[in-house]
Amino acid sequence: MTLLAPIRKIYFGIADRHQTFRLFDRHAGRPDRWQDDDGALYAGEWFEIAQAQHDYMLEILPPLWMRGEMFAMREFLTGSITSVFYTLSINGVKRYFHAYCNLFDPRSVHAMRDAIVERERRPVKAITRDERIEHIWSATHDDYRGYAGADFRPEHRGKRTVIVYGKPGTRFELLESLTDQQVSEKLPVHLRHLPLPEAA
Repeated sequence: MTLLAPIRKIYFGIADRHQTFRLFDRHAGRPDRWQDDDGALYAGEWFEIAQAQHDYMLEILPPLWMRGEMFAMREFLTGSITSVFYTLSINGVKRYFHAYCNLFDPRSVHAMRDAIVERERRPVKAITRDERIEHIWSATHDDYRGYAGADFRPEHRGKRTVIVYGKPGTRFELLESLTDQQVSEKLPVHLRHLPLPEAA
């Protein structure tokens, strides 16, 4: 199983109720579920939600803690990974976010908040290739995504795959190996033409 980067935006747009619950466990179909501590798959993932989803999660159970603009869920996903919900004012607009933070590191919730604010304050919309890949995985229905099995080389088994249409036919391909054209075809129209960030 490939481990993902520490902090990453996994969905573009405001997730509705159905999408929010899908994103809470977007790695549910992995073949080795429950065999290992896969905290690294989840820690660092974040996405925007509507106020209704934020308020609903606050009312489900008493939070583990509340600190200003954030609160943490009492139930842990795995190990020391749990949901943290944020209410943040970004460019004068109040917005709501969900993130998975590793509470073993008390700085993680603040690092996450700072990363969200920095990402969302960018004046020009631009999406990195990694963000495009994560959005595709998040938005693809379970029937059209999966994990590499015996048909793939041993070093690729367990990696994420998605269905690709074209000649010689429909097939599963490694998500990380999609061409730029395939990535573009799998993105919704309103995201396809956004630029890549300029190199620093």
